[in-house]
Amino acid sequence: MKINRKTHLELRLQNLLFTLLFLGVVALAAWLSTRYSAQFDWTAAHRHTLSEASLKVLDMLKEPVRVTAYARETKNLRDQIGDQVGRYSRRKKDLTLNFVNPDTQPDKVRELGISVDGELVIEYQGRSENVQEANETTITNALQRLARAKDQRIVFLEGHGERSPSERANHDLGQFGDELGRKGLTVSAVNLGVTPKIPDNADVLVIASPNANLLPGEVSLIGEWVKRGGNLLWLMDSDNLKGLAPLAQQLGVQVLLGTVVDASTQLFGIDDPTFALVAEYPPHAITYGFQTMTLFPSALALDGVPDNHDFEREALLNTLARSWTETGPIEGKISFDADKGERQGPLHIAYALTRELKAEPPLEGEKKDGAEAPKAREQRILVVGDGDFLSNAFLGNGGNLNLGLNMINWLSQNDQFINIPAKTSPDRNLQLTPLASGIIGFGFLIVLPVALIGSGVLIWWRRRQR
Repeated sequence: MKINRKTHLELRLQNLLFTLLFLGVVALAAWLSTRYSAQFDWTAAHRHTLSEASLKVLDMLKEPVRVTAYARETKNLRDQIGDQVGRYSRRKKDLTLNFVNPDTQPDKVRELGISVDGELVIEYQGRSENVQEANETTITNALQRLARAKDQRIVFLEGHGERSPSERANHDLGQFGDELGRKGLTVSAVNLGVTPKIPDNADVLVIASPNANLLPGEVSLIGEWVKRGGNLLWLMDSDNLKGLAPLAQQLGVQVLLGTVVDASTQLFGIDDPTFALVAEYPPHAITYGFQTMTLFPSALALDGVPDNHDFEREALLNTLARSWTETGPIEGKISFDADKGERQGPLHIAYALTRELKAEPPLEGEKKDGAEAPKAREQRILVVGDGDFLSNAFLGNGGNLNLGLNMINWLSQNDQFINIPAKTSPDRNLQLTPLASGIIGFGFLIVLPVALIGSGVLIWWRRRQR
């Protein structure tokens, strides 16, 4: 193509027009970036994206949330807090973050109990929570506690060798009790031998596998609690009900003889046949959307009493078909024997009981004009043929922890918190075998340098031959 003066001028104009258009597009993109934002998280396990649990908690917060970070003017610290809280504010537009230098407001810092540089104060509906570490787990747990409308108490029965919600022994429930506290629930204990009354502000009473027999008076107190509409979680570990047979009769539940054994657990590398596996769940509020397998060591099989119609009863947890109730010793080779009264699986190891309680009408002097009529409520009870699944030794197996939290949330009438799991930190450790480590070391220290040097020498030699 022959270039003359006219063609040269046209090319210059085209280049100028292209440059102007390109700069215009860049300027427009820069302006749009100040108005809109888009982020993509391509990290392993989406470490920089809020989990599904955190998103569900944010969706429950209908009013504005205010976060105040008491952090000194240290860029790295403030950037870290801003990045973490920003993940929440992008989802919830009325969640705001403000920074305060604690050195400038010492009186306010003392009043709020600020003790750590970078501590957060999260406020919602006039309530506040202090968070000393700005990570997703602590912030989401604080938001979940603030989302609860009132202080709710989970009371554990003690005085008969029950599993303790505060102790650290393998058979105790200390880790589960800690998790309940992190979710905003108040955990306490009551000894009916010392204080012959279940607290009036108890939302759920927990009977966690007593080892000694309860006194008849204590059983009567529990029976009256149930009769008045109290919510109850009863964890059984033995067909000896430790004096609670009248309670079982009141609830219409009975324990089958023998220990549940499950041959299916061998497929998962579990040699102990007394570990029962639950892999499928019925359509119940506790297990809605719950798909993680749960493990129950030394579980008991339960059955309903046909002539009890006081409660609506529903089997909540069922073992697999290859299970049965073994009435003989668990040693050597065992097999199902119907002649000994053993029951073939699937077996029920947990029941959910409900009944509707009519609201009591107000007394004559308490009636108010225009006041809403009292509403009926639902009483909820869970009977589980195993207490080990929530113990410190087995809480981390499968979905045991999340199932236990779902149970407590359902019993305490907090259905909106069901299936918000406790988030666990992703495993970022890379485990290599000695052979793999040797291959990687040999490759990077010897093979790769030799290959680079060899390719350089080859290129140099070929150029010399030209």
